[in-house]
Amino acid sequence: MGFTLEQAQEKLKKYGQEHLLRYYEELSGEEQESLLAQIQGADMDMLEACSHPEVLGERGVITPLASMQLSQIEAEREAFTKEGIQAIRQGKVGAVLLAGGMGTRLGSDDPKGVYNIGLTRDLYIFECLVNNLMDVVRQTDSWLHLFIMTSDKNHEKTVSFLEEHGFFGYKPEYVHFFKQKTAVATDYKGKIYLEEKGKLACSPNGNGGWFISLKDAGLLDLVHSSRIEWLNVFAVDNVLQRIADPCFVGATILKKSVAGAKVVRKNAPDEKVGAVCLEDGRPSIVEYYDMTPELMEARDGNGEPAYNFGVILNYLFSVAELERILEQNLPLHLVEKKIPYLDETGKLVKPEEPNGYKFENLVLDMIHQMSSCLPFEVVREKEFAPIKNKTGIDSVESARALLEGNGVVL
Repeated sequence: MGFTLEQAQEKLKKYGQEHLLRYYEELSGEEQESLLAQIQGADMDMLEACSHPEVLGERGVITPLASMQLSQIEAEREAFTKEGIQAIRQGKVGAVLLAGGMGTRLGSDDPKGVYNIGLTRDLYIFECLVNNLMDVVRQTDSWLHLFIMTSDKNHEKTVSFLEEHGFFGYKPEYVHFFKQKTAVATDYKGKIYLEEKGKLACSPNGNGGWFISLKDAGLLDLVHSSRIEWLNVFAVDNVLQRIADPCFVGATILKKSVAGAKVVRKNAPDEKVGAVCLEDGRPSIVEYYDMTPELMEARDGNGEPAYNFGVILNYLFSVAELERILEQNLPLHLVEKKIPYLDETGKLVKPEEPNGYKFENLVLDMIHQMSSCLPFEVVREKEFAPIKNKTGIDSVESARALLEGNGVVL
């Protein structure tokens, strides 16, 4: 027996959300069942955060965290790489691609990874990333499990696109898809919006929601049965990044760290990248919009900027440590957004200004819950070509130039 109307009414009364059943009687039997299932699955404990959003933004004491710089890496590259190759050959390393986003800012209605950045030939974002991972397959003579996180909006299109293109040469049995979980969206008073008469307004739960999404999709069983001990998480929009980089993996293991973060030297104190740091003595990331003038001007013992290394959303996590922090709730971030909703007359409203909150967990909070993290410097011209816009900074144009600079034929 599914979730009953009485159970739904009881839950909604507890959280002051009775309005969600306003159109229940107008729905078909199937739509009613769907709505009840949505109400059953919705985490409503988080709604309390709407009453004190200011508390969520409070940060601890920020102090510098030294990065392992290129000169140090070069000195130990051989040992690091050997260790990383061994771990990959033993099947201890998997890769997780965060690919839930759409190409909206690139002028596309398709998933971001489907975007074609080629000039004289087809070259898709997904293809660039698979090519980079294939370098490691060839280097280690081993296939790694690749977990791809999609979203409700782009799942079918992502799966069919990669299947149609033969996974760009990657072995299909090593590719696993899972959907990012969603969280409800509310007005400023914490009332959940209806997107349709039988549908709650929801949005993806942030890039920190990837591990709980992977677990809830049943893929943690595969991680265990495959004896994977490390997961390299990376974002879809950086076409140059090295994935499951043996040197990075080996350095994290040999330095006895439970996490690693690839970082680049910032090109300006106010560059829009999060900077690695310590927060109350634990590894953390201070986002660019939280960088105060004092932090930007701070210097380390060598007279260098103290917060000079920015993350590129390429992290290595110990699976055991990820499971440990799963039992603790990640901090919640309330993000003001424009949320389409049904008004009291049942008409769909598409607001032009932010009208409520979406709830997100962020990867940076996962870092903060780790007992240690190794910031590992990479050469930005070789590993950092983010595609966030069509033109200008961090764009299709700038990524093309960087790809060509690295010998990729466009």
